[in-house]
Amino acid sequence: MQQVSVGIIGTGWVGGIRAKVLAECPQVSELHICEIKPDRLKEVAAETNPASATLDYKELLANPSINVVIISTTPETTHYPITREALLAGKHVLIEKPLAQTEEQADELIRLAREKNLKLTVGYSQRFNPRMAYIRKVIQSGKIGRVVTCLVSRNVTRELGQKITGRVKLSPAAMEATHDLDYLMWCLAPRKPIRVYSQTSGKLFTEQFGSPDHQWIMVTLDDGTTLTVGAGWILPLGYPNYSQAWIEIVGTDGTLTIDDTHKEVTLNTSKQGIHYPMSSMPGEDVEHVFAGAMAGETLHFIDACARNKPVMVKPEEARAIMDIYLAADLSVERGEPVALPRNR
Repeated sequence: MQQVSVGIIGTGWVGGIRAKVLAECPQVSELHICEIKPDRLKEVAAETNPASATLDYKELLANPSINVVIISTTPETTHYPITREALLAGKHVLIEKPLAQTEEQADELIRLAREKNLKLTVGYSQRFNPRMAYIRKVIQSGKIGRVVTCLVSRNVTRELGQKITGRVKLSPAAMEATHDLDYLMWCLAPRKPIRVYSQTSGKLFTEQFGSPDHQWIMVTLDDGTTLTVGAGWILPLGYPNYSQAWIEIVGTDGTLTIDDTHKEVTLNTSKQGIHYPMSSMPGEDVEHVFAGAMAGETLHFIDACARNKPVMVKPEEARAIMDIYLAADLSVERGEPVALPRNR
């Protein structure tokens, strides 16, 4: 079996999930972890038994035995500089979204990966969600005819919203709707976006953090299909990192309706009330299994590196999604639709 040596930079919520998945992966010869919080580093090291654990990510990049790096750092402003260093060090990279802060930074990373023949991909784990994959299968099969319009409304708890808005000044479009924009564009390829209109609303987080509470994005594709994606982050706490979505796909010969509100498993206790314990987007540990899309995404990337297979999310696709959410934010600022592609 072909194996790779993997370094994970950042082992918080998401990086910790990936570390635990890879600790059991037979395609990983060695696991190395980096975390800037000593207590968290010790905790994850105890769970994963890595070959090395460090507070300095540069040690992983300098290690010649490591050929794959997963970057799960926050704040998101760290993504571009660390990814750039990793590519220059000759490592294949999976980076959590967003790929970069600006289009110019994203273009540079894509160029470096291409020049060095390295794999670069972005963590859009919804492509590994069975419900989302089923949407694509039905659309691609033609069972519902030609797609006319798509709607996704996704909301997460204010606990998660506070974490995001407290560390980076990026919009709901960039930090939350980006997943849904990615998988809809994946389902509808090779269609291209030609126009974006967006509005935000805010009452709670606007006063507390200077951030919108919610953002709606309408995207018109080159064949006339319309996509409407809503993203909000002020739900009351129903479970840490709880996420719910409602999805409708309408075609000329049928429809798809997906209730992705995660209420099929409800835990109701006297002390804590109602929780939806299987509800976070990445997934949850359930003893001997991991229930969620992120495990499959992580293992897919490792397999792609070990066996030199294509990655699921090409960096150019992530770059195209960046065009959409930046256009959405520009539309909010201008109060008018924005045409794509934009003149840069």
